[in-house]
Amino acid sequence: MFAGRKLLAATLASFGLMVASGCSDLHPSGSNHGKDAALKYEVVRFSKPIKIDANWDKPEWKKVKPVELKRFMGKQPEHFPKVQAKLAYDSDNLYVIWRVEDNYVRAQAKKHQDPVCWDSCVELFFMPGTPAEQGYFNLEMNCGGTMFFNFQLVPRQNEINLTPEEVAQVEVAHTMPKIVDPEIAKPTVWFVEYRMPVSLLNKYIPGAVKPAPGVQWRANMFKCGDRTSHPHWLTWAFVDRPKPDFHRPESFVPLVFK
Repeated sequence: MFAGRKLLAATLASFGLMVASGCSDLHPSGSNHGKDAALKYEVVRFSKPIKIDANWDKPEWKKVKPVELKRFMGKQPEHFPKVQAKLAYDSDNLYVIWRVEDNYVRAQAKKHQDPVCWDSCVELFFMPGTPAEQGYFNLEMNCGGTMFFNFQLVPRQNEINLTPEEVAQVEVAHTMPKIVDPEIAKPTVWFVEYRMPVSLLNKYIPGAVKPAPGVQWRANMFKCGDRTSHPHWLTWAFVDRPKPDFHRPESFVPLVFK
């Protein structure tokens, strides 16, 4: 179904000219961050499904260590929100919750698979396993809970959007309204949380590695706001590109399931 799997390894080595991040094409150049070879995240296991309500402080999440997005792409942004994320899993699902201390908050995407990266947006890019030639997913979500969920074998060459029926299986909770327009310029803390059934991945990567103790995926996490009044492109793991570009699977680092 997905021709071109063998092209990815060569493509990753040859991608020298890329347009900018998730869906924009005019970003400033430059980066100030070095690599962190030891960077990884340990994903804890929940014993049973949890309620999806965007509550960062509920007992299950209090036991989970957050990551913080401290790097940026392009020139240093004037607005640098504090962005944290926590990940966990159970036998059937991956759980993600985001906490963002933000300004200039915007959400204009009207439906799933609209370009949410133009809004105040948090993004998880991941490979369910380690072989790069299997491809990767990007699950992007704006502050209003609207998502863009995509699969790619080769970055920007064969994008495949998950179907509306598949996207509907991702249970989402959010603390901001679906539409935030006009932009909120004052300090605002917002949260999004979701539960993603890992069974969704099998159609796109047959035999995708299911989370279990000892399993490793690879991932990177991002925050952007391409068309807010104060655009920025923040990253968790270092991305060695002169312009903001999140579609760099070679920058993904381990998610280690405990």
